Amino acid sequence: MSAVTSPLDAPETWPGADGQPLSCREKLRMLEENHAEVVQVLRDAFEDAVLMGVDEAAMRRVLTEVVAALPSPKRPSGGAA
Repeated sequence: MSAVTSPLDAPETWPGADGQPLSCREKLRMLEENHAEVVQVLRDAFEDAVLMGVDEAAMRRVLTEVVAALPSPKRPSGGAA
């Protein structure tokens, strides 16, 4: 029987830029810690908003838009070097 995972759980593998899964234990540990922190912050913000009367679907859209708008750390932001 395979384990059912939740989207709130960290992925079992993290794909690298080359498509291959990352294997460095330090990187994997950091990614898992970051994932857990992000889930907790998002959960808290979502729950607070909904409990204060914000429409659930609207808050989900707001959070999705925030993630979509994050700039890539690999692309120049247009600032002077």
